[in-house]
Amino acid sequence: MVTLQLRQLNVPPGQRIVLTDVNWSKFEEILQELGDKRRNRVAYAQNQLEIRMPLPEHEFDKEIIGDMVKILLEELEIERECYGSTTFKRRDMAAGIEPDNCFYIQNYRSMIGKRRLDLTVDPPPDLAIEIDVTSKTQLSAYEALGVTELWQFSQGSLKINVLQAGEYVESSFSPTFPNFPIIEGVSQFVQMSLTEGSSAALRAFRKWVRSQA
Repeated sequence: MVTLQLRQLNVPPGQRIVLTDVNWSKFEEILQELGDKRRNRVAYAQNQLEIRMPLPEHEFDKEIIGDMVKILLEELEIERECYGSTTFKRRDMAAGIEPDNCFYIQNYRSMIGKRRLDLTVDPPPDLAIEIDVTSKTQLSAYEALGVTELWQFSQGSLKINVLQAGEYVESSFSPTFPNFPIIEGVSQFVQMSLTEGSSAALRAFRKWVRSQA
């Protein structure tokens, strides 16, 4: 039997490695070996671990959509705590995930000042964002952790998933921003950023939010 260390594996941008039959202890060991200062992202559910390296396209979309959410929250004067790509995991659920971005909104108050998270005590994020460029988001991990709302952005289109009875159901609107045509708005201004730049697109998005409010 050949044993490889993770530092021997090279995951090129846009590629992924899937490891099967990974128990919780091994998952914890792998996270420790990967460390905190890394660009790759992991997803773990049903004893399967995916390690993926994002492309620049992925990082751009992640940032601009995260900025749009922050603009919405600011303009609507809704409190929030942003936890970015924090590793969320629960041993009793055998699940772990690192979203591209995530927000505590309804539960923001309980997260103020938190620098270490324990999902057996702390709530999961209220809203998570995933950018699907070369692979699809593992919904089962998010379902197990109980993330209420999950946005998936792929090929210029936004899909909103809402947790109902432990499973995601696609929704035509965002429960967090029910009075806004989020799917159309996000897609429109991401597309605008490709021709006019992200700064101009975000300024236009802010004006759009104000016109809709």
